Amino acid sequence: LWKRGRTSLYSTRLGTSLDPDQERRYAELFQQLDLNKDGRVDISELRTGLAACGLHRREAEEIVLESDINHDGLLDFDEFSQYLRAHEKRLRIMFHSLDHNNDGQIDVGEIQHSLHKLGVEVTMEQASRILQSMDRDGTMTIDWNEWRDHFLFNPFHNMQEIAHYWKHSHMFDIGEQLTVPDEFSEQERKSGLVWRQLVAGAMAGAVSRTGTAPLDRLKVFLQVHGATSRGINLWTGLRGMVHEGGVFSLWRGNGINVLKIAPESAIKFMAYEQIKWLIRGSKEGGNLRVQERFIAGSLAGATAQTIIYPMEVLKTRLTLRKTGQYSGMADCARQILKTEGVKAFYRGYLPNTMGIIPYAGIDLAVYETLKNAWLQRYCVESADPGVLVLLGCGTISSTCGQLASYPLALIRTRMQAQAISEDKPKLTMVGQFKYIISHEGVLGLYRGITPNFLKVIPAVSISYVVYEHMKKVLGVGY
Repeated sequence: LWKRGRTSLYSTRLGTSLDPDQERRYAELFQQLDLNKDGRVDISELRTGLAACGLHRREAEEIVLESDINHDGLLDFDEFSQYLRAHEKRLRIMFHSLDHNNDGQIDVGEIQHSLHKLGVEVTMEQASRILQSMDRDGTMTIDWNEWRDHFLFNPFHNMQEIAHYWKHSHMFDIGEQLTVPDEFSEQERKSGLVWRQLVAGAMAGAVSRTGTAPLDRLKVFLQVHGATSRGINLWTGLRGMVHEGGVFSLWRGNGINVLKIAPESAIKFMAYEQIKWLIRGSKEGGNLRVQERFIAGSLAGATAQTIIYPMEVLKTRLTLRKTGQYSGMADCARQILKTEGVKAFYRGYLPNTMGIIPYAGIDLAVYETLKNAWLQRYCVESADPGVLVLLGCGTISSTCGQLASYPLALIRTRMQAQAISEDKPKLTMVGQFKYIISHEGVLGLYRGITPNFLKVIPAVSISYVVYEHMKKVLGVGY
């Protein structure tokens, strides 16, 4: 009785006629969102309600901006209902544009065909995943009610926006962005979206690397000095660095580490596009499957590493330098060239390249497994598990990938730094491996992994916050 009374009251306040179904649905939705039962929904209540549906802050802000007629920052039932009615009209137009045979149902083929007309090529498998995110009754078709309920609080205005959302939220959020690059349509390339996204990613990487540079320097120190670093823990290692060169010495090598982000990202993206074209061959359109993207991404990563690898060697040398050893990057490069020759700039290249495959493969496999397990258990009606879940999956998968490839990374770093260790022989990759096992045991292959793991969560968190901010600044929001 109370619910019926509230429904009638809301309908009266609306002052316009609603059909009984709309009247009931709008009133129930409003009641669910109106947490303090004051007859108004503020931005905080809307965010809480949308978060329960797997939607994010941006959707709440757009809904308030679009529906707050009197600009008081609150939605009363009139404003709430007017927004929903207008949005349902837009959704109905979009539904009919997808329903090509006018049977009142959207199937996989119609989704694929509609996306093709919008310049987004998807496989039947990808189209099925999109459909399953809306299919509540398991019929593998979408009726009007399923379509309406799925997008009711997603403030999209046309099919282009929905296609963009599907593309970036469902199909291509596969974790390690640098290992398996995103797919971009021709329209996105022409609009400059690709490069704006690369800039946003580069800025996020620069801030993230700078924020975690002290831990990275400690990791390199422990990797290179091996047995002599026994007994050095996180605190004593950092304190020793500060004692030797002051607080700013904790950021040695960070300049070139940040500087190499832009060329590496650009080379990787361009190489990926070329490799993707070779893999796809003469096949019309169609984005690559996950396995193909993994191969293309790994090859693109290897290509980028081959070109910028001398900067990796410089980074290691600058990170390990003592106070006054080099005056800067150019002086470091000049001294290496003069005393060790060009070959020195590619020391450790083989283990570095070999490490790309296990890292990328395990990272991708663990990420997909965790994400799909979460979706099956907790998100039956959505293919988007939410930002925090994706960040968690990415953190765990990256950690697993690092565990598998860390011995190769350690051997690479030792080979890069060999000239610094004058008392030790210049060893090959196999020689380094044997030396570490015989002198330090198996655990020696994982020296420095603690600070490496400690920087994962802050690095991921900083990257995400900066990346989201830069997307807004550059206009790359999805």
